[in-house]
Amino acid sequence: MENSGNEVFREENNEAKIKQIRLEIEIALTKMRRSLGLLWRKIWRVGREDPRRVIHSLKVGLALTLVSFLYLMEPLFKGVGQNAIWAVMTVVVVLEFTAGATLCKGLNRGVGTLCAGSLAFFIEYIANESSHIFRAVFIGFAVFLIGAAATYMRFFPNIKKNYDYGVVIFLLTFNLITVSSYRVHNVFRIAHERFYTIAIGCVICLFMSLIFPNWSREDLHNSIVLKLEGLARSIEACVKEYFQDEEIKAVEDNEESSEDHIYNGYKEVLDSKSSDETLALHASWEPRHSRHCHRYPWQQYVKLGAALRHFGHTAVALHGCLQSEIQTPHSVRALFKDPCIRVAREVSKVLIELADSIRERRCFSPEVLSDHLHEALQDLNSSIRSQPRLLLGSSRNKTRNMLTTAATVAKQNPTKDSGVSLSFARTDPSAFLEWRTNRVIDQSRESETRLLRPALSKFSTSSFEFSEALPFAAFASLLVETVARLGLIIEEVEQLGRQARFREVKPREEQEQIKVTCERPPRRVNAVELQPHLDARGIE
Repeated sequence: MENSGNEVFREENNEAKIKQIRLEIEIALTKMRRSLGLLWRKIWRVGREDPRRVIHSLKVGLALTLVSFLYLMEPLFKGVGQNAIWAVMTVVVVLEFTAGATLCKGLNRGVGTLCAGSLAFFIEYIANESSHIFRAVFIGFAVFLIGAAATYMRFFPNIKKNYDYGVVIFLLTFNLITVSSYRVHNVFRIAHERFYTIAIGCVICLFMSLIFPNWSREDLHNSIVLKLEGLARSIEACVKEYFQDEEIKAVEDNEESSEDHIYNGYKEVLDSKSSDETLALHASWEPRHSRHCHRYPWQQYVKLGAALRHFGHTAVALHGCLQSEIQTPHSVRALFKDPCIRVAREVSKVLIELADSIRERRCFSPEVLSDHLHEALQDLNSSIRSQPRLLLGSSRNKTRNMLTTAATVAKQNPTKDSGVSLSFARTDPSAFLEWRTNRVIDQSRESETRLLRPALSKFSTSSFEFSEALPFAAFASLLVETVARLGLIIEEVEQLGRQARFREVKPREEQEQIKVTCERPPRRVNAVELQPHLDARGIE
């Protein structure tokens, strides 16, 4: 009986272990399926945000396949040999997302390799005419001199900006050829093969970059348009949020946070300095595409981006007013709701009109837009002047009550002499015990005062009559500041239109475009589109 009972217990134990193992396997499979689903959704989202990423990936794969034929095909391998690896390295390093970046890197790599090879052969020719010892000294001195000079040239702003990669390739190639020539006798043949393999890799990269090309100039142009639209959306949403009822705010916060739209509107603008400069540099390397073949003002786009960042700081300050600890009561804000929203709407319309003019490469009419904006500012000014008591605090009842309260407190707690008491300086122990007891009492009073200090501070700030209007005064001042900084953006856009030779608009077409702009809602902007696709690859 005992044996049968043990067998039953063992079988039940084994079944429990099997069930536990099955459960763990099912849990692991569920987690794996969930991870694969998340990975697939992420891959799909990245490709859907910008389909050009998929095309670029296919182009890189095709370029690597083409360059691998130098190894796979026997005739090509006999002509190139092991130096075919330089072609593969060139494709991996040079082929970038945009055509401008590929042209910049490809030409820098080709010219740097050619100059380094020519200089290395010249030094090799001079070194061969001398003795073996003098040859080593001469090669070492040449490596030191050329390395120091080339590195010092990298500190020049123009060279650092445009040709830094070429100088690095020049240093790498020059040292490889010059130093290896001391031990290898057929260095000319090796350098010749390496140069040809690098040239083959550069040609393949340039060819692939011109198939379904991604132009840096288009990315820079579109990024400026999207920044203008993002700022327009951010300013208008910020002002609407400021004057919105608390109940409606709570409902919208549960559904979708409006502060995310405000933050996303100016975030990409403030973080765009380096990307704008890089895109402008790569765009300057791309072939000119205008009908008159004039130099396109890519640096003016950088200046316009700087003006947009200057404007974006005001949007940040306006957003900060929404999160301020001291807020103007909603009843006071409601008095200025309509003029403030109108000013924000007019600022948004101007930004949208500027974005449309840049997108369509046409001039705009700042006079008509400024008239509407001027009228909105006049309405805001009139509404503020119609409520002078809110800002001046003409009623003195609260002030008198505050002074009376302060006098009462002063009578109840008379101030002590400001001089320093030296009673504890006596040498007897009783004096020291007395001083320590008073010290403990003073510390307890200080702790109570620290606990009451926030409440007293809140009471003191609320006791002033004009403190209720101060937060709104700051908000209104920032809103007027946006109009002032908007003028800087208009000037930069006008300068861009003159330098880029935007087409002029006829008066009838101009009125129709302004009418359509005022009626059309702002286009939604994908935040990912604002980020340029810049690859920061290391130098092989």
